[in-house]
Amino acid sequence: MQNNLEKLSDNELFKMLSNGDKEGEYAFLEIYRRYSNRIYAYCKRFLGDREDAMDVFQDTFIKFYQTSKDEREMTNLPAFLLRIARNLCLNALRQRRQSTEIEDYMHFINTEKDNEETELLNLIKTALSKLPEEYREIFILREYQGMSYNEIANHLNISLPLVKVRLFRAKEKLREILAPYITEFSKF
Repeated sequence: MQNNLEKLSDNELFKMLSNGDKEGEYAFLEIYRRYSNRIYAYCKRFLGDREDAMDVFQDTFIKFYQTSKDEREMTNLPAFLLRIARNLCLNALRQRRQSTEIEDYMHFINTEKDNEETELLNLIKTALSKLPEEYREIFILREYQGMSYNEIANHLNISLPLVKVRLFRAKEKLREILAPYITEFSKF
């Protein structure tokens, strides 16, 4: 049965899933197999925390499964999953802000050669977390998800020029945040 499912389109799998029978369970597993890595990577990059990302990732597929019972035509399953993940990530960020104080991440500079790469990755992660949500999301969709400007505009339901402006501003802000650290690293 699994080999047959691999040949089916996303729309066909979604229709099978909507039936709610045993075949629907197999269809769900095939959809999960196709898109779980992409959705988890999106959540991880968006939230920056592995545990939060895993929670949102799992909630995304639970919510997807629950909404599969609704009668609808599925034209773009990956975009639908990303939209669910995006909304859940935004909710998680709002909850995080309400429950914790903003931490100071300036202590990441460490002069040991063994830790430089890890430190740089942490700095980039921190810099991403400091971007406004609308900049961070577009940067992640473009640089980590590989989406085109048009795909991002469609996904976020915004204009193409706005996508370009926000991506430009995100890159400028990242350069501004990282510049002092890059200068510091270059001394070693």
